[in-house]
Amino acid sequence: MVEFAWLIPVLPLAGFVLNGLFGNKLPKSLVGIVGSGTILASFIISVGIFLGVKNGPLVQHTIEYFTFIEVGFLRIPFEFLIDPLSAMMLLVITGVGFLIHLYSISYMHDDESFARYFAYLNLFVFFMLLLVLGANYVIMFIGWEGVGLCSYLLIGFWFKNHQYNDAAKKAFIMNRIGDLGFLLGLFLMIVTFQSVSFDKVFSIAAYWPVGNVLVVAITLFLFVGATGKSAQIPLYTWLPDAMAGPTPVSALIHAATMVTAGIYMIIRSNVLYQLAPFTTDVILVIGLATALFAATIGMAQNDIKKVLAYSTVSQLGFMFIAIGLGAYTTAYFHVMTHAFFKALLFLGSGSVIHAMSGEQDIRKMGGLKKQLPITFFTFLIGTVAIAGIPPFAGFFSKDEILAKAFEHSPLIWGLAVLGAMMTSFYMFRLLFVTFLGSFRGTKSQADHLHESPLLMTIPLMVLAVLSTIGGFFNVPEVLGGSAWLGHFFYPVVNHLRQVPAHAAHLSHSTEYLLMGLSVAAALISIAIACVVFVSKKTIPNHDGVYDSVLQKWFANKYYVDELYEGLVTKPLNLFSTALHRFVEVSGIDAFVNFIGQAVILKGKYVRYFQSGYTGVYLLSMVTGVIILILFNTLS
Repeated sequence: MVEFAWLIPVLPLAGFVLNGLFGNKLPKSLVGIVGSGTILASFIISVGIFLGVKNGPLVQHTIEYFTFIEVGFLRIPFEFLIDPLSAMMLLVITGVGFLIHLYSISYMHDDESFARYFAYLNLFVFFMLLLVLGANYVIMFIGWEGVGLCSYLLIGFWFKNHQYNDAAKKAFIMNRIGDLGFLLGLFLMIVTFQSVSFDKVFSIAAYWPVGNVLVVAITLFLFVGATGKSAQIPLYTWLPDAMAGPTPVSALIHAATMVTAGIYMIIRSNVLYQLAPFTTDVILVIGLATALFAATIGMAQNDIKKVLAYSTVSQLGFMFIAIGLGAYTTAYFHVMTHAFFKALLFLGSGSVIHAMSGEQDIRKMGGLKKQLPITFFTFLIGTVAIAGIPPFAGFFSKDEILAKAFEHSPLIWGLAVLGAMMTSFYMFRLLFVTFLGSFRGTKSQADHLHESPLLMTIPLMVLAVLSTIGGFFNVPEVLGGSAWLGHFFYPVVNHLRQVPAHAAHLSHSTEYLLMGLSVAAALISIAIACVVFVSKKTIPNHDGVYDSVLQKWFANKYYVDELYEGLVTKPLNLFSTALHRFVEVSGIDAFVNFIGQAVILKGKYVRYFQSGYTGVYLLSMVTGVIILILFNTLS
């Protein structure tokens, strides 16, 4: 199946072309079939490639199609890499992507720009597949920039709303800040290794000493790119605002694919990061801070999608914690399980919003369990999974992160457990306030409450199953598993150095204790949420008055957006205004206008010498002759 790898990205690209050029002339049913069918076909091929990698003799296979760039010593081929990491990413992107496309057929059916929506969605999947299939950093960067472009188009899909346009521009600009770091790392890599191909760069770097300054610089620059794409401090504020796009977009871009691109890039570059312990320490600190910071904000949000958005930022922080600890397989494991349960939660929120006629404020919901039984049950599974309750998917991946954290430092483990507790609290807060209690919406909304159609509930049920069993891909040995994912990724995650003595493997009794403590912490948070929002029937900030200053800070997101506005946006606007007024208008424009006016003034007086009268010309000629005679006489 490797020879058909090129079809995986080409099929969604074909869907983009067909729906983009002819979609408005086709019936919506055919547009949906083209948009979803191309992703399904890519998924089928991806399954074949995965089985070939899993069972075949070729663990890693590079396919070169043509020379993309050749300048001097630098040759950059257009090439794909098929290995365990790319094969697993293909399954997640095309599998979850197909379910989201299927869901979108019903969710977006009444939108006037139905064909444009599917064209953008197909284009996004094309670039994401290019990103993970590329066998060098340039091809990866093309996909990297492409998903950034498509996120701009999809976040601002309803472009008649200026707030949505602002959210799209914010996402685009903040991603460009991170992408500058990626580019600088790419340029430094070319200078250092004279190549951008993974195999050449990694094979050369493997012989370099730990802590090499150039490798540290390259990895730091690449990490800056990852902070933008994967929404880490300080470049995270775009992701919550990105909820302006259609809900299926949030599920695809901000749960399963684009935001995990930074994680994928670092896992792919693990050879370099193993040589840069300073960079991994920075990643650990940033990841831990982001996980806690976003979790506190999520506890006080009342927009159903904003809660999930800050949850995504927090969970990405957990993935970066794993990377900072050198647990690259663990980080990917959480990428995979997170794709299942967070896509489920986003699509579930879309089902709620669909039933509530567009309402997103959970304070105006309540009691939806009876009217939306499938949505409630699947949303409950996603909530339990993200809370880390066994045997659901999130338990296995989050427990693995916590175990790695404890190996490194009990303090880091304690802070990570605190983040996990907050995750359980804000997710069950969301569940209880939305689905339990009495309905708090309008009578018109109550009259129109209904379960979503099959095209929306089938993806919910499939994702609920994946959120239930997805953790069994990597069951730890202490629970009778074989840590299959770790063995599968062994050719990709090359352990160049011996494990430090202080990071000795945990005993089984310790692992059992840590599992018990993490589950107990999650259950305590659930119990607190149950008491507050079910027993006491508390409605969060219902009257607009905050219970404490801390809650006000959480609800207003620590005023980070206002801080950026005051420290960055306003000074830049003032500086730009000053440049426009004093340099552009009073300087450059004034000089250009002066030249123009001078030419006009000169022409005004010179024209008198070209009056067309013969007498004037004779007088001028005689005067000129007299001047020449006088000049010769005097000289």
